[in-house]
Amino acid sequence: MSAYDAILLAGFGGPEGQADVIPFLRNVTGGRGIPEERLEEVATHYRHFGGISPINAQNRVLRAALEAELGRRGIDIPVLWGNRNWDPYLRDVVAEAHANGQDRLLAIVTSAYSSYSGCRQYREDLAAALETTGLTGVVHIDKVRQFFDHPGFVTPFITGVSTGLADVAAQFPGIDLATEVEILFSTHSIPSTDADKSGPAERGFGAGGAYQAQHLAVAHAVMTGVGAADAAAGETPWQLVFQSRSGPPSMPWLEPDINDAIRLLPARGIRAVVIVPLGFVSDHMEVMWDLDNEATETAHEQGIFSVRVPTPGVDPAYVSGLIDLVVERLDDTPAAERPAVTPLGPWYDVCRPGCCENVRLGFKPALAGIAP
Repeated sequence: MSAYDAILLAGFGGPEGQADVIPFLRNVTGGRGIPEERLEEVATHYRHFGGISPINAQNRVLRAALEAELGRRGIDIPVLWGNRNWDPYLRDVVAEAHANGQDRLLAIVTSAYSSYSGCRQYREDLAAALETTGLTGVVHIDKVRQFFDHPGFVTPFITGVSTGLADVAAQFPGIDLATEVEILFSTHSIPSTDADKSGPAERGFGAGGAYQAQHLAVAHAVMTGVGAADAAAGETPWQLVFQSRSGPPSMPWLEPDINDAIRLLPARGIRAVVIVPLGFVSDHMEVMWDLDNEATETAHEQGIFSVRVPTPGVDPAYVSGLIDLVVERLDDTPAAERPAVTPLGPWYDVCRPGCCENVRLGFKPALAGIAP
């Protein structure tokens, strides 16, 4: 059995007031040469909501839910919380953990899929936190596996899609799910070069890498689950779309953009869409702005009824699933006994060499993986 002193919930972070917005965005984009005018453009999304991202509040609630689930199971391990880009910073939380005698930490990263920004960058920031605090070799941090296909993450989306289709049917009695409705599984777009490098090279995922392959596999699993409860609902057409692109037009990013995809639907006779934030664990800013605001407005402009499915948030299945991932590590559960709802998993506890390289920034030291 593995022993840990604490669980470290590793979040992205977000501003909690108008004065925080630009400093936060500078943290997020540090070293990438993003012009101030672009930061101001993105800042309007946060300022629309009073300069407050909901992500910190959501992680506070998630932390409490994890603590409650641990208590329910009789597991006596505290849950810490630290962010990559805003207070409480990972470096400060790691330093405080060490001061409290907590030198073996198990990290839960609030991102389900394999990519540079969704996995490796967290691992790099954890390594940087140890370097900054002088605790390299003193504090040891492991990380639970990417959980894109763990039942705890997937089940809330199955429920959400089923409910969304029921809402569409209630709005339009007699609507044909097979010809008049489309399900849009949406995730964050990333540069194509990053996507191609996501996951272990030896798995041979090809264009889009593990990042795209994982999302497609999870979307298929969701539809299989929907169809198990209602065969007609499971036959609703779907596609994987992307959102939140932020790079220059000259740089290829994963496509199609969700708004472009929606604009093509009326010509096919689509009357309603169910938008599924498949790449996100909570209703943070990119869900609230890019989906609830922009994509919903685009659908309205095209005369299409839209329903947005909830993210896992603190759904009991999701919270329980995250603790299942902790128990896997505590009990050293063999891979063959770990649940996964796609053929791609269960994913690795220790990331493979060169996994999720950012070809523009190069490799930096990263924890919970095999170098580089």
